[in-house]
Amino acid sequence: MATNSGLKNQLANKQETAAKQVSAQSLGLKGLLNTPTMQKKFEQVLAKKAPQFMASVLNLYNGDVGLREAEPMSIVSSAMVAASLDLPVDKNLGYAWIVAFYDSKKGYKAAQFQLGYKGYIQLALRSGQYKAINVIPVYEGELLKWNRLTEEIDLDLDAKKSDKVIGYCGYFKLVNGFEKTVYWTRDEVEAHRIKHNKAKDKKSLNNVWRSDYDAMAMKTVLRNMLGKWGILSIDMQKAFTEDEQERELKDITDEANEYEEPIPFDSQGQDEPANEEPEIIDPDPKKKKTNKKMSAQESMDIDFEDA
Repeated sequence: MATNSGLKNQLANKQETAAKQVSAQSLGLKGLLNTPTMQKKFEQVLAKKAPQFMASVLNLYNGDVGLREAEPMSIVSSAMVAASLDLPVDKNLGYAWIVAFYDSKKGYKAAQFQLGYKGYIQLALRSGQYKAINVIPVYEGELLKWNRLTEEIDLDLDAKKSDKVIGYCGYFKLVNGFEKTVYWTRDEVEAHRIKHNKAKDKKSLNNVWRSDYDAMAMKTVLRNMLGKWGILSIDMQKAFTEDEQERELKDITDEANEYEEPIPFDSQGQDEPANEEPEIIDPDPKKKKTNKKMSAQESMDIDFEDA
């Protein structure tokens, strides 16, 4: 039979556990990134570059109103994908983006990883299989002739008549001598965009398509060309899988004895993190816990239940 003292101890332990549980939304992105568990995960992927990368994620977050409304764990999950590919998330560089979108099924905004055309080029060059690779917009007056069958294209880059983009041209040459040229008209790119647009209004421009149409169009052409005719390294296969794939939000539940002091990488205007790392619960209390992992490799898995 339980004694009054035992019941009091159990009640006190439950209250202490409840006090440590906070939602990722209430903790905020900076609080998440300052936890020892999160820092450890990024250090496992990026080693000494982890603090700089995490600071860039925070800078991106602070400078993007839409992203500040997104669920923090989805931002971290998307950032981990970029980290595993060793690509910067500065949207001005164009290698990779973390964009916010409204998830009508979950009822809140979430972040999503998207690879830029420069990211695809970077991963291709790292493979050592490509001697040359590029994609460019074609302006009015530059296209003289395009043969879809032989893939022979005749461009006069000095004959530009206006800033109107009429199409996009992609090209690569492998070290073994194989080369491929593709050309998409602006209408073909637009038809592809509308077909794969997840919004209710298929013709609406959203996220990077709205802010940098040409960059997304060049990415579409390059991705299609590499997917059909290119040599895909492990990283490139991973990029194809993860690009624009919805991230799975996962719980973070650390061992009770992990209370090491986190090292804040940006504390300007922010309170110092507490010594104890709280348990971060799922933003959707109705969602059942699952051991299902994301489709990325283990280095990209946001499973924080290890010791």
